[in-house]
Amino acid sequence: MTGAFMEPHVMDRPERSRYEILAGEDGTETAGFAEYHLSEGEIAFIHTEIDPRFAGQGLGSLLARDALDDARARGLRVLPYCPFIRGWIGKHPEYADLVPEARRARFGL
Repeated sequence: MTGAFMEPHVMDRPERSRYEILAGEDGTETAGFAEYHLSEGEIAFIHTEIDPRFAGQGLGSLLARDALDDARARGLRVLPYCPFIRGWIGKHPEYADLVPEARRARFGL
């Protein structure tokens, strides 16, 4: 089928300290990323960006959800310094438990 697009997917790139969302016709274009700092038992999200060419496609949400699901699966506490990740958690309260309770007020959660 010509012109078919592969489904976007998220990959952890620990060597780059970021999750990347890959999209595009062949599914290999980096459409965005969420940078993080990993320390003992915690993952601090510091910056998220979606390439303007991919804006409005829900890729930021997919990136946030997959990155947070991975953090949950790995048993990591989440520190959402990045305004996008912090806002996404605010809109999806089922993820607020990833943020340590004592630090939720600092992040407005």
